Amino acid sequence: MIYVASSWRNPYYPEVVKRLRQEGHTVYDFRNPPHGGAGFHWTDVDENAPNWTFEEYAQGLSHPLAEKQFQADLSALNEADTCVLVLPCGRSAHTEAGWMAGAGKKVIAYIPEMVEPELMYKLFDAVVGNLEDLVRAL
Repeated sequence: MIYVASSWRNPYYPEVVKRLRQEGHTVYDFRNPPHGGAGFHWTDVDENAPNWTFEEYAQGLSHPLAEKQFQADLSALNEADTCVLVLPCGRSAHTEAGWMAGAGKKVIAYIPEMVEPELMYKLFDAVVGNLEDLVRAL
C-alpha cells in the first residue's frame, strides 16, 4: 500500500491518488479514510480550534475524533510499504514521511512546483518533479 502524505490545501493531491490507483496501487487517502467520513478537521472537534491556546490544543489531541483519525493514519503508516510526500504540505505530512523513512520504508518526495531546496530529502529514496517520474520511481 502507498501512503500519500500531503496537505488538505494541496491542489495536486487528488491527481496523485487517482494516478496511483490507475497504475494498480492500493492507496491510503486521508481525505477519504476507510472508516468513512471526509477525513479529520480540527474544527470537527471545536470550531474555535484555529484560535486555541496551547493547553486547549494539548487537550484536543485526546478528543475521540482526533484519536480515531490518528489510529487510522497510524494503522495505514504501519501497513504501507511506501510513502509519497506530495508538496506543498505541512508539518503532519513531513512527520509521516519522516516516520516512514525511519521505519525503513520507501519514501518519494513529489515536488510538482519547485520550492526551496531541502537537504534532508536525501533521507528519501527519490525526489521527483512529475507524475511520470513518480510512477517510475515506485
